[in-house]
Amino acid sequence: MAYADIREFIEKLKAEGELCAVTAEVDWKLELSHIAKLNEEQHGPALLFQNVKGYAGMPVFTSALATPERLALALGLEKNTSFIDIVKTWVARVREKVPVKRVEGGPCKEKIVKGDDIDLFAFPVPQYYEGDGGRYIGTTNCIISRDPDSGWVNLGTHRMQILDKKRAGIWMIPGKHVELHLQKYRERGEKMPVAVAIGVDPVLFLCSSGPMPAEEDEYEFAGAIRQAPVEVCSAELSDLPVPAAAEMILEGYVDPNELAQEGPFGEYSGYYQASYPKNFLEVECITHRMNPIHWGCTTGRPVTDIHMLMALNRTAQLWADIDRMGIPGIVGVYCPPETGGYYTAIVAVRQTYPGQARQAAMAVAASSAGAYSTKLIVVVDDDIDPTNLSLVWWAIGMRYQPERGTDILRRGRASHVDPSLRMQEGQDYTSRIIIDATVPFEWPKDKSPQLIQLTESVKNQVLRRWNEIFAGSK
Repeated sequence: MAYADIREFIEKLKAEGELCAVTAEVDWKLELSHIAKLNEEQHGPALLFQNVKGYAGMPVFTSALATPERLALALGLEKNTSFIDIVKTWVARVREKVPVKRVEGGPCKEKIVKGDDIDLFAFPVPQYYEGDGGRYIGTTNCIISRDPDSGWVNLGTHRMQILDKKRAGIWMIPGKHVELHLQKYRERGEKMPVAVAIGVDPVLFLCSSGPMPAEEDEYEFAGAIRQAPVEVCSAELSDLPVPAAAEMILEGYVDPNELAQEGPFGEYSGYYQASYPKNFLEVECITHRMNPIHWGCTTGRPVTDIHMLMALNRTAQLWADIDRMGIPGIVGVYCPPETGGYYTAIVAVRQTYPGQARQAAMAVAASSAGAYSTKLIVVVDDDIDPTNLSLVWWAIGMRYQPERGTDILRRGRASHVDPSLRMQEGQDYTSRIIIDATVPFEWPKDKSPQLIQLTESVKNQVLRRWNEIFAGSK
């Protein structure tokens, strides 16, 4: 099913026993985020804080996608769908993108605020960690911009800190699509129109925060995955298309030549990312629903909400990229949430010719999704479920031979969130290691190590007698 908005998704979570409405008063400063984080560490439900101190009638939604069950529900699947089947659904659906549906207005414009009435502090935006530089209004946001030459519309999720009533800092990492757009406006000597949607349907957020290819529209990917077009209307200040059912839209301009101090922020790496001057949005209009729901994400150390959702969109888009590249034999892909959904990619391949495992590894490094930040690429045989890290480690321990199974690739595109880099020294590149943990295809099968297998007939006999065998056992 396609959710019309975040409210419909919240109702679905409630119906499935995956939501807890918190009615006790909770402070937006640290307390709310700590409740959410501890809840996520215990694999708890999504939380809807209905009584945020100082913000009557404006709930905060957190922990939305912190489990495989809620990721499945976000894609309209049964909640018991396995992670790998969720990914397969994504890969199959994105083969045919679905254009947006233009509408006149929408719930996002129930209230329009301009001029001196603009106040970003009027909304229940949390401060997540003690060391954060302030309150972050953008953790599940969709930043909408347009290439002034080609007209390509991009949606991206980048953190946004409230600087004052009318300004919000945006960390536009070099090479990210919104930053590429900003470069063109800098060359033109113009400010860049920007709209920021907060509180959108879950699939749209998954696409906005995912590693989608350049020059392609995240709205169309979202339409494909949700199997229905995303309804958009025009922004108030520009012709940018904004999600008609969003809880809130911030509109304004980014001056490419003006910077303001932003950060620190507790990133998904589990470390604070340092403070330094960044571009910011000058907010000139806010449109929102009555009693808007603010959707926030705790980030921080894995494994919690941000890591699960990035594991899904990173895994799915990487597999989709490899699928488009025509690499044969791929039976599974996994980017573990333990590494934030980034930095590590595990690929299972059914080998039919020599060199196929290396080809799969190189495809990861060359793909649109895999080229950014991946440091470890592990290739395993098709008898290994890449989502089962115990089996992956077994394959590394028993099938990987460092001399023949290791390659180092240098000067790959790095994530500026990666705490292993010396960013203060200008280290903008990462190296990558390929670990080929497959049995070499060319080894004669009769001379290869023989796997221990249970005898199928005896196994079935034991399973038939299972209850009898253990009846009366203490």
